[in-house]
Amino acid sequence: RKAWGFDSLHPHKLQLINMQITTKEKKDKVLELSVKVVKDDYFDSYHKVLKSYKRDMLLPGFRKGKVPTGIIEKKYGISIMVEEVNKLVQNKLYDYIKENEVKTLGSPIPNIENKIEWKIGSDFNFVFEVGIYPEIKAVISKKDKLDFFLIEPEKQTIDNYVNDISKRYGKMESHKLSKEGDVLFCKINQIDGNGEIIKNGITNEASITTEYIDSEKEKNKFISLKQKDKVKANVKKVFTNMADLSAMLNIDKGSLEKLENDLFLFEVKDIKRLTPAKIDKDLFDKLYGKDNVKTKKDFLNKIKEEARTSYKLESDRMLKNDIVIYLMKKTKISLPDEFLKRWLQVSSKNPISSEDVEKEYEMYSKSLKWQIIENKIIEDNNLKADENEIKSFANNLVKNQMMQYGRSDISDNELNDISKNIMKNEDEKKKIIDQLYDKKTLDHYKKSFTLKSKKISYDDFVKLATEKNK
Repeated sequence: RKAWGFDSLHPHKLQLINMQITTKEKKDKVLELSVKVVKDDYFDSYHKVLKSYKRDMLLPGFRKGKVPTGIIEKKYGISIMVEEVNKLVQNKLYDYIKENEVKTLGSPIPNIENKIEWKIGSDFNFVFEVGIYPEIKAVISKKDKLDFFLIEPEKQTIDNYVNDISKRYGKMESHKLSKEGDVLFCKINQIDGNGEIIKNGITNEASITTEYIDSEKEKNKFISLKQKDKVKANVKKVFTNMADLSAMLNIDKGSLEKLENDLFLFEVKDIKRLTPAKIDKDLFDKLYGKDNVKTKKDFLNKIKEEARTSYKLESDRMLKNDIVIYLMKKTKISLPDEFLKRWLQVSSKNPISSEDVEKEYEMYSKSLKWQIIENKIIEDNNLKADENEIKSFANNLVKNQMMQYGRSDISDNELNDISKNIMKNEDEKKKIIDQLYDKKTLDHYKKSFTLKSKKISYDDFVKLATEKNK
C-alpha cells in the first residue's frame, strides 16, 4: 500500500563504477534517465560469459573446449554483449531509483528515439523514460459532507428470516399422504406409450420436491399420493431445469438432450415433510449459545440487528463509492498519460494493441488516480497495520464465518490454527490485508466526513443504487 512518488525533482548524478546516470524532468510529467556505459563497465562479465561458451562449445573439427575464442566471438559476441549490457543497465537503473528514493509511475522504458549501434568494445548512451508520481494533497474535513443511507429492515423481511431459520432447523418426517411442499422419494422407470417399463431403459431412485414443479397441472399429479402409488408423467414437462433433471435420472446432459422417450413411471417409496422448528428457547440456544437469547422478543430484536448488520455492508459499499466520486472530483491529479499508455503496451505479458490500450485507458487512469489518493490518505494519517492487527482481523473473519455455520463454540486455539493456515496462502493473506485496509480507511472516512444518516427501505435503496450506477 506504500505509494511511490517523487521526493525531489532536481537532477541527480550518481557514479557507479564508470557508469553515469543523470535525470531530467520533461514537460509531460515524465522523467528522462540518461545512462552512460563505458567498455570497462561490461567487459569483465562479457569475457566471463565468453569463456563459459568456450568451455562448453562443441563444433565440428574442434575438441570440446578448444574452439578458438575468435570464432566464438564472431558467432555469438554481439548477442552476449547485448545481454550483459542490458542486464547491467537494468540493475544499476533500479539501484539508482531505489537509493535516491525516486518515486515513479510505472517502470523505466527505453526512449523510442534512442537508437543503439551495438559494437563490441564500444561505449553506449541509453535514454529511458519513467512517469513522475504526482504530489497531491488529500485533506478531508467536516466541511466535506455526504449522505449515508442506512437500510431499515421491514416487518416482512424479519418474518421471512424467522421462517427460513425455522425451516433450516426443522425436521424431515414421514407422512402417509403427500401435499404441496413435500419431498417424494420415488423409484423412476422409463416407459413406452403403452405404459410398460422399457427393458434396459433408464431407471433410478431419486427425490422429487413438489414446490419446484412449475406447472400446476403437473404438480397436481404428485399431490394426495400414498406409498406405492404410481404416476405416469412426461419428465420434460414436469421438470424444466435440465441440470436437475439429468441428475434425477442419473444421465449426462448429452443423453438427456437425445432422449427420444420422455415418459416415466414414478412409484412412491416414501413421503417426507419438513416440520419447522418451534420458535422457542431450544432454537435460541442452538443459534446463539446457551442463555444468550431467552425470549421471542429478544430473538426478534437479535434478528433485526443481524439484518441491519447484513444491510450495513450494502450501505457501506454505497458510501465508499460516493466517497471515491467526491474525492476524485475534489483532488486534481495530472498523469503522464502518453507515457503510461506506452508503458502498459510495452510491459504487458500478452501482446496488446495501441487501440486496446486507448479503449481501456480511461478506466485504468481513474483506478490509478484513486489509488494515488487513497495511498496519500493512508500515508498522511498513518493508517498502517502491523502483524498483530492482521492476525486479529483474520481471526475475527474466521470466527464470524464459523458462526454462520452454527459454530459459536470455537476455541481460541482452533481459531488461531485455522487463520494461521489461511495466512500461509499468499493470495488469501493479501485478500485479508486488503479487507483490513478497506475497513481502516472506511472508518477514517466516517470520522472525517460530515455524514447525514438517512433511513431507507431496501427497495428504495436498490432504486437509488441503480440510479447512481447509470
